[in-house]
Amino acid sequence: MLKIRCSSLGKIMTEPKAKSEKLSVGAKTYIEDLAKEFVYGYQKVVTSKEMEKGTLVENHSIALMNDVFFTSYEKNTERRENEWLTGECDIYVPKTKIIDVKSPWSLATFPAMVFAGQDKDYEWQGRGYMMLWDVDLFEINYCMVNTPDELIRFEDPSVHYVDHIAPSQRITRVPYERDKALEEKIKEKVEAARAVFHTGYGNDRARARGLTPLAPHTRSAM
Repeated sequence: MLKIRCSSLGKIMTEPKAKSEKLSVGAKTYIEDLAKEFVYGYQKVVTSKEMEKGTLVENHSIALMNDVFFTSYEKNTERRENEWLTGECDIYVPKTKIIDVKSPWSLATFPAMVFAGQDKDYEWQGRGYMMLWDVDLFEINYCMVNTPDELIRFEDPSVHYVDHIAPSQRITRVPYERDKALEEKIKEKVEAARAVFHTGYGNDRARARGLTPLAPHTRSAM
């Protein structure tokens, strides 16, 4: 059964220009990429210096949050899935909320105000997590911590070394509340994505890769 990763959910949630379509051109392009990974057995690897920093300093960012908010958050290692989605959130506060930790590249890209940190892709990612963990609140926590020396290279170090700034001024929280209507929209988009996948690549290929084929004339049965 084809399921969408929460981190990629925003790619299929954009609205198409034509009212007769269920998925945008960009969403279909993403599904094509995903289908090629399944059918041809490879994984597309996307990386950048910003992503590399996020991975390297994640524990430092969580420690910053614990210092500022007097918490004892730890990195979540549990992956969950339902009929439509699969995902592994950064922090799960039991029965309360999900926190996604972002470590901006530099002071120049750090969103110091809430409105600057609002992001539709991150929002959809969080809405997927709220579905999987059954909680009513999702937060993006932007945590500005030092960039590792090996990544700075020839950039101005003054926008990367931030320990001299008060910890409370280096975190921006962006909250989102659960919306069941938007969750229904997620389900519809995922089912439409499955239909595109199977229409484009065929049930025989899908079956060969271990995916349940679509029932005849059915868009949502998998």
